[in-house]
Amino acid sequence: MGSHVLSDIEIAQRAVPLPVADVAEELGLLPGEVELFGTTKAKVSLSAIGRLAERPSGRYVAVTAITPTPLGEGKTLTTVGLGQAFRRLGRTAISTIRQPSLGPVFGIKGGAAGGGYSQVLPMEDFNLHLTGDAHAIAAAHNLCAAFLDNHLHHGNTLGIDPHSITWRRVLDVSDRALRDIVVGLGGRANGMPRESGFDIVAASELMAILALAEDLHDLRARIGRIVVATTRDGRPVTTEDVQVAGAMTVLMRDAIKPNLLQNLEGGPVLVHAGPFANIAHGNSSIIADRLALRLADYVITECGFGADMGFEKFANVKCRASGLQPDAAVLVCTVRALKMHSGRFSIKPGRPLDPALAEEDLDALREGCCNLVKQIANVRSFGVPVVVAINHFPTDTLAEHQLIRDVASSAGAYAAVSHTMHDDGGSGGTDLASAIEEACELDHDFRLTYDLELPISAKIEAIATKVYGAAGVDFSATSERAMQVFTGMGFDRLPVCMAKTHLSLSHDPALTGCPSGWRLPVRDVRLAAGAGFLYALCGDVVTMPGLPSRPAGEKIDIDADGNIVGLF
Repeated sequence: MGSHVLSDIEIAQRAVPLPVADVAEELGLLPGEVELFGTTKAKVSLSAIGRLAERPSGRYVAVTAITPTPLGEGKTLTTVGLGQAFRRLGRTAISTIRQPSLGPVFGIKGGAAGGGYSQVLPMEDFNLHLTGDAHAIAAAHNLCAAFLDNHLHHGNTLGIDPHSITWRRVLDVSDRALRDIVVGLGGRANGMPRESGFDIVAASELMAILALAEDLHDLRARIGRIVVATTRDGRPVTTEDVQVAGAMTVLMRDAIKPNLLQNLEGGPVLVHAGPFANIAHGNSSIIADRLALRLADYVITECGFGADMGFEKFANVKCRASGLQPDAAVLVCTVRALKMHSGRFSIKPGRPLDPALAEEDLDALREGCCNLVKQIANVRSFGVPVVVAINHFPTDTLAEHQLIRDVASSAGAYAAVSHTMHDDGGSGGTDLASAIEEACELDHDFRLTYDLELPISAKIEAIATKVYGAAGVDFSATSERAMQVFTGMGFDRLPVCMAKTHLSLSHDPALTGCPSGWRLPVRDVRLAAGAGFLYALCGDVVTMPGLPSRPAGEKIDIDADGNIVGLF
């Protein structure tokens, strides 16, 4: 019989993490800047950023990917593993990543701490509650919802149109039954009846704000600018008007501090915020990145989903807000995911893989590489050097990896490097880290997709045609009216955050590879004034996911010794 292959959680539980205080000390953080949560995790005071302001900035590397597939491409694994690989080369490196939502952890995706021997520790805490930031956001968000309904109940002195309220409630669980609800059905004493619903916490504007805020005072100002409704005569109503912005900020006062954890090899990882990339901007916080850039030679930050989603928003939303510019980008791919983009294979989550995916098939791989070519072009459109990271699987062949390297080189990537960081940790990624180091030294001219002065519709069209490859955009009557209203309110100079499926360059998850000749349907445009962007709803994207037929939570339990099992 063959030897037992350790699961991710078994690998993590067998590791002996360093005291997080030692990780902080090695980074150069002072004891007073580190707030311990037990021995393996801590929050970092924002005062450290001010103290370190005169230090030279490290290199800024963004990790993105081809269009995701249900197979998983290993983007977090690569982000965490590169922190370990740079450390092996004698460099100081920090990985900055988002905290997972409990919805996917117990739903279709499972955990998001990396994989194999490139993971974040403690893996269980990282995937579950960590230091409670998501719960603080949920409490602050739902406090605002309660204040709104209370204001309606006590006379509605602001003249709010109840049908205009856009501020729903949130829950960090995937629960499709709560997408659309009616509140206030308990009679006159229990609130005004009105239609509402729930979003998942990661979709809350507060989550996006947390990731984009400069400091505590900026957090307070952004929360105060949130528009939650309009009056009967069309004027915007903010949280400041409802007199709840201060209390919301108080609930998030500690959440603004980044969380310090470590990888399997004792290197530092900063975990902060968790906005989804198919709904919000899909990146960890500006605060964590700024702190990391003053502490490390290399900062490796992860952008959610494919380059058309998380990286586009990293550049057009996050970098526009922070003023930071990446030195290089890493584009993650796998042989089997690229084969799937050929359209020859059907992959369903939770079902056995087609055995043909494990066989050498250069024709299918070549066809699927169209997605790789497009995503390389997407990153290069921002003027950023691209290194393709080929995440190695045991069934891959040398010919398949060589084909990917040839395609990537022809498409303009600086390099394409295979890595084995899942099996070998940092030592399996040193060649990749060296290529990134070289790419960071290249001359480049960072640029954005559109100017803020353009009309809202023109910004959406620029993203759709230049990044997604659409032939054009079809705006619904609802979206046309919304753009007109927001322009009249003076919000037309904001950047645009697109909300669409992550499973295709298009709005249709069934269109794999690199579809052409299609048009992007925009069914609505909404405002996130506190976060500082407008967001366009494309296709059938939803802000409250549902659970699959066999949720990942079915396998999660505790054993006889009280240890968590089944988390992956």
